[in-house]
Amino acid sequence: DGYFHQRVEQCLYSSKDLQGIELIDSYVFNKVEDIRFNSTVGKFVGYTEHGVYNAEAWNKGPELARELGELERYCKHNAAIYYS
Repeated sequence: DGYFHQRVEQCLYSSKDLQGIELIDSYVFNKVEDIRFNSTVGKFVGYTEHGVYNAEAWNKGPELARELGELERYCKHNAAIYYS
């Protein structure tokens, strides 16, 4: 009984070039991925009815700029640790 909510944020490093870093931020509810931000795509994409609704709103609001900032703040900042 109850609900399951999970958020998975991951940085994918394909090369030592900082331009090759990809941020993926997934929102999961009851084991179904509702919405995902992918820095390569550059926006949120919804996979369920609720996710599509939120993706449209988040792509027009401050959430999009915040996610793009995470690529710089979190992924690129920690690249040296990953490659060490």
